[in-house]
Amino acid sequence: MYDLLVVGAGPYGLSIASHAAAAGLSLRVLGRPMASWRDHMPRGMFLKSEPWASNLSDPERRLRLEVYCAGQGVEARHGEPIPVEMFASYGLWFARHAVPGVDERTVTRIAAVPGGFEAVTEDGEVLLARTVALAVGVLPFVEVPAALRELDPAYVSHSSHHSDLTRFHGKDVTVIGGGQAALETAALLAEQGTRVRVLARADRLNWNDVPPPWERPWWRSARSPHSGLGPGWRNWFYAERPGLFRRLPETTRARVAATALGPAGAWWVRDRFEPAVEVLLGHEVAAAYDVPGGVRLETVSRSGDLTSLDTEHVIAATGFRASCERLGLLADEVRGSLAAVADGSPQVGRDFESSVPGLFMAGLVTAAGFGPSMRFVHGASFTAGTLVRGVRRRLHTGDRGGRIPAPVLRSSEGALDAAGR
Repeated sequence: MYDLLVVGAGPYGLSIASHAAAAGLSLRVLGRPMASWRDHMPRGMFLKSEPWASNLSDPERRLRLEVYCAGQGVEARHGEPIPVEMFASYGLWFARHAVPGVDERTVTRIAAVPGGFEAVTEDGEVLLARTVALAVGVLPFVEVPAALRELDPAYVSHSSHHSDLTRFHGKDVTVIGGGQAALETAALLAEQGTRVRVLARADRLNWNDVPPPWERPWWRSARSPHSGLGPGWRNWFYAERPGLFRRLPETTRARVAATALGPAGAWWVRDRFEPAVEVLLGHEVAAAYDVPGGVRLETVSRSGDLTSLDTEHVIAATGFRASCERLGLLADEVRGSLAAVADGSPQVGRDFESSVPGLFMAGLVTAAGFGPSMRFVHGASFTAGTLVRGVRRRLHTGDRGGRIPAPVLRSSEGALDAAGR
């Protein structure tokens, strides 16, 4: 029986595994390394975060992105975006150097057993572990507008479904959304000869500013410090103090998690986007229908005006919604025992342990607890060290997980979870 099973091999899973291996835990890591970056992002995309804020985490901080880039003859500079392909290759390099052999099989089910958990792989093998860290990334939480969910998948997809956009060359495509995924996808489509428009509910598109220079007068830094989520004291707090963020009232955390760092495009996309992409702002899809060769979208404006447009394909760049119910690999009795916060995501304690003892969470599912940095690679460093310390504490208590708690009744803000935290 392993001490820890890490499910997921993206930036969070690999970082957790690195810290767990260094701590001497018996460990198994399952998942295709950097799968979402390798298989679900089109060529030509770039990281939105700064290179220095995009490191995976090893305890000695030796395996930073800038080190990998230097080995490839590339300098990772502040204010210069890194291609997604290079970041994915960096993750594979990190895995080779920091993580015991990654098992690339998919875990299809996790259930509680006496003393821990059992995980079933795609080919039926059963693995036993005292504790589990779920680092499943964002793909289980794809969010598509309700009006589009029943349409033919040949004509409707999510932005995360594409590693190659060339199938849309010469076609008419409508991208729904106003964030980075929508705007960069649209720019890439336009550059390859696709007729593309962006449809968004907002009345205007937001664009991030060019980051201030790394070296600048001290008083400018004092007024607006750099952080892994952008300049400014508020971003610095979200990025660098997630442990303190968790101490905020639950209603405040929920509001910040839902609204902070809202939809915006990177500054380096703007010049590529604006001359080439048609924009329909202040409109929301009210209904959608299959028509020969594509989709008919019925939209409604903020003033109630109805419009209709036909398109050959719709790409919903509408983000992700993390919730307990979407953790389908958990057995029903485990998933049903997870305490949830107001947005439906799992409630986690100070060390990322859920209300099911021994079951830890990482990444997007913890944003309501630890803040917006959990939506970015930058949050992996805090998560990895904190979560592994929590695993060690759990192992040392003698309660090795696998115990399904009594149902948790949520009452007012600040109620304890089943583990009493």
